Amino acid sequence: MATIPASFPHIKACDGSSSLTKIVDFTKVSFARSPQRVRKPSIQLSVARNPNSGSDTVELEPASDGSPLLVPRQKYCESIHKTVRRKTCTVMVGNVALGSDHPIKIQTMTTSDTKDVAQTVEEVMRIADKGADLVRITVQGKREADACFEIKNTLVQKNYNIPLVADIHFAPSVALRVAECFDKIRVNPGNFADRRAQFEQLEYSEDDYQKELEHIEKVFTPLVEKCKQYGRAMRIGTNHGSLSDRIMSYYGDSPRGMVESAFEFARICRKLDFHNFVFSMKASNPVVMVQAYRLLVAEMYVQGWDYPLHLGVTEAGEGEDGRMKSAIGIGTLLMDGLGDTIRVSLTEPPEEEIDPCRRLANLGTIAASHQIGVAPFEEKHRHYFDFQRRSGKLPLQKEGEEVDYRGVLHRDGSVLMSVSLDKLKAPELLYRSLAAKLVVGMPFKDLATVDSILLKELPPVDDADARLALKRLVDISMGIITPLSEQLTKPLPHAIVLVNLKELSSGTRLAVTLRGDEAYEELEILKSVADNVIMVLHNLPYGGERDSRVHSGRRLFEYLEENGLNFPVIHHLEFPEKMHRDDLVITAGSNAGALLVDGLGDGLMLEAPDQEIEFLRDTSFNLLQGCRMRNTKTEYVSCPSCGRTLFDLQEISAQIREKTSHLPGVSIAIMGCIVNGPGEMADADFGYVGGAPGKIDLYVGKTVVKRGIAMEHATDALIQLIKDNGRWVDPPVEE
Repeated sequence: MATIPASFPHIKACDGSSSLTKIVDFTKVSFARSPQRVRKPSIQLSVARNPNSGSDTVELEPASDGSPLLVPRQKYCESIHKTVRRKTCTVMVGNVALGSDHPIKIQTMTTSDTKDVAQTVEEVMRIADKGADLVRITVQGKREADACFEIKNTLVQKNYNIPLVADIHFAPSVALRVAECFDKIRVNPGNFADRRAQFEQLEYSEDDYQKELEHIEKVFTPLVEKCKQYGRAMRIGTNHGSLSDRIMSYYGDSPRGMVESAFEFARICRKLDFHNFVFSMKASNPVVMVQAYRLLVAEMYVQGWDYPLHLGVTEAGEGEDGRMKSAIGIGTLLMDGLGDTIRVSLTEPPEEEIDPCRRLANLGTIAASHQIGVAPFEEKHRHYFDFQRRSGKLPLQKEGEEVDYRGVLHRDGSVLMSVSLDKLKAPELLYRSLAAKLVVGMPFKDLATVDSILLKELPPVDDADARLALKRLVDISMGIITPLSEQLTKPLPHAIVLVNLKELSSGTRLAVTLRGDEAYEELEILKSVADNVIMVLHNLPYGGERDSRVHSGRRLFEYLEENGLNFPVIHHLEFPEKMHRDDLVITAGSNAGALLVDGLGDGLMLEAPDQEIEFLRDTSFNLLQGCRMRNTKTEYVSCPSCGRTLFDLQEISAQIREKTSHLPGVSIAIMGCIVNGPGEMADADFGYVGGAPGKIDLYVGKTVVKRGIAMEHATDALIQLIKDNGRWVDPPVEE
């Protein structure tokens, strides 16, 4: 039997001895480019991998004390079947404690010019008054570092003792200076000692590679010693988009490279007996972000490390888009008990980040305090570290059927809506709310039209107008789902009948609703009617103190995979009345998103009695797009602004969105400066980047194609660039 230890090059076991490991291939992850390997030094490489995705035998352990159920010892969280907060050491940032023995801390970052002491102090005070626990300030040069002393002193004089964090890129000497003043230093391993990435494939001999590591240690050691001397904390903060060419040449532009980049710096800290640091693994793509944190924690478990985590989705954007992406990434990890401090990065004033931060922290705190979950189950099929979507079998057209059912679900992710009977009184308004196109009053499906609707109550058989409205939806392959009791008393031709497990029997075109935590014996009936089930609605009622739709969902998918049942599964979330919209967005992102980022699920139905269909529909499509499934609108990668930003990000973002929001499938990055420039645009087709005061550089992918465009002409130049690359379509004409 071989044990898979999941360790990286040069890592020692906890006792300092070299680990004896079996060499295995790393999980394949290819969200961006994955460069072809070139001459590598002969380093023994044993790395974290998904124990479920290969044929190697893994070491197993009981799921809990005395349990006969065995699970892989290689793990990334405390429990796969309930939310248990991962135990960490405590890291002190000034007077604030980070770690599992303390509440989840929330933070944000100033947007003012750090050299403007008065403005920065005012901004920090606003942030502190809103309830943040930490504030980060960009410190890019000597003048900014000098200003930090005055900022700190002024805040202390005003009785503000909130810890301050210096954000450092490319400037080791600046980090040394500000460490004498601020409470925590954030270093980016991708650019602290390495040159700015040129996205070149590099070749190294073993000696060359070792010299690079020695160079990093030489540059980084003085900062570690300074932090020890002054009692400062540190964040080793890897960004997906700013990995060095050296790392990308070895590991690809991938979660694997992100973890190794951070570990190079962590090893130096540990060698110097410095442990007051936290990790972060940020990306603008929530799927990549989740995988990177999981790989990081899996490796820490193997090594016996217990450092806290700072969670965040970088460049999330603004409004509901930004909140949704953050909820998907941060919420997924919180549901696994990971995370000790969080930041929601929005292209909005920094104090506006605090509220969604707090809502996410509350969600994670409640989940961990109640240890929400299900009974232990064996998990063999979910891929923790590499995205592999489980695609449910879409409905097929059966011989002799009058109606085409193939459109009731969408291959890239379906959106379903619950519709009340009174909506049928105004059919055209209903069609519009479902985002159907209207031609002479007749509905037609469009790119972002709802796929199916749930009618909990059918119109009377003699209500000709309502029945005609439903027939027109059936004619465009929109599914009409209705409960068995309604179909028996007021039958609707071609309806999909909704049943629970007790009602399930032979019949055609069924949708089955279930909780996901039923006894396996109850689920056995699904095998006997597999050919008749169009979809499964995973619906765990809201409000159960210890119920977890994430863990019940994982359990359900495990059962389906184990028994070869490939029904499409729709995540059906019912929310109570008077729920705040931000709570609804964050809960949906955290609960459904946590399953979708693992490829588990084929669509959504969000239901809230006091919310408009349009809001629930848009939220559903946003969630699918945030999970990299169904793309129905322009994707924006937009940084949240900081003291480096060379233009008004909020104003420019709004301007660009107004002119380009009708381009589904196109991704545009809007970056305030080069630090969040080509690297952070790993997923973007086009980039708009501050190059100098009043000047903009335009990118196609990671390649700059135009430099120094005057600000007033830059948006038009971006549009022309999109046209030149064949990605532009004219906005649709309003009906």
